[in-house]
Amino acid sequence: MHRNFCLPMNRAGQAVFAGIQVARIQRKRRGCDADHQRLNTTRPGYGYAGLADPYAEQAAPNETGIWRLDLRMEQTRLLLSFAEIARAPYKADVNYANDPAKSKHWFNHLLYSTDGKRFLFLHRWRELGQPVSRPFSTRMFTCNTEGGELYVVDPYGKTSHFIWRDPEHICAWAWHLSHGEKFYLFRDRSNKVEVVGPDVMTVNGHNTYLSGAEWILNDTYPDKDRLQHPYLYHVATGKRAPLGHFYSPPQYMGEWRCDTHPRFSPDGKKVVIDSPHAGGRQMYLIDISKLS
Repeated sequence: MHRNFCLPMNRAGQAVFAGIQVARIQRKRRGCDADHQRLNTTRPGYGYAGLADPYAEQAAPNETGIWRLDLRMEQTRLLLSFAEIARAPYKADVNYANDPAKSKHWFNHLLYSTDGKRFLFLHRWRELGQPVSRPFSTRMFTCNTEGGELYVVDPYGKTSHFIWRDPEHICAWAWHLSHGEKFYLFRDRSNKVEVVGPDVMTVNGHNTYLSGAEWILNDTYPDKDRLQHPYLYHVATGKRAPLGHFYSPPQYMGEWRCDTHPRFSPDGKKVVIDSPHAGGRQMYLIDISKLS
């Protein structure tokens, strides 16, 4: 079966990706991806519009899921199916917002570890017949590059944005017994978890580490005044350095929203954000050379 994948290209006609994943894929010419036809119906704005999902009526099909991409041979191979992950045991004492047995399952947000030996993905599900506006449930998994050695890093149902700090640690917004909904540092393939910036990084955002992991770059969703706040968090001192306050007009809502998605330059001296504050979606550079 033909699969549809979108690979951004540079001027030389080479496939390129953002962040840590770029280097690993460019050197080894491989990658992994979710089913964007299914994703478009489960999370509008994340998938491929205009492409019908042949398994739309199935809760957890065997035929599709996470795919391995060989960029040199231009071939794909199924690594993990929705059916396989939907069957993976759930934590017995968690009261999930959606019953997995009565839900439609999908995958979102895949990312290789910093050494390229494992990747992380979010397993999500929402009860059948419910609108896409209804909250979904989530588990965070890791596995090796062949889809083996599966491990449920976060079983509690509320994992959101994440980033690998190093080959063994993942910083993610999640719910945990210790502090509720906060950012946590999870150690892969273990039950070790520690809260990160509980009194400073208090809301969900698009987090990433600057090189050396001394600083965390993060942002917020629009507040009551529809301002978005990208910032730097200094791990050692717990100090927060704001990078600006950007207005998001009310028409930028739902799947049309414009998150700032802050990312840093290779030399760590600039941050780029997306923002519609000046009358349309634009990209802006912020100089952080005197902060970081």
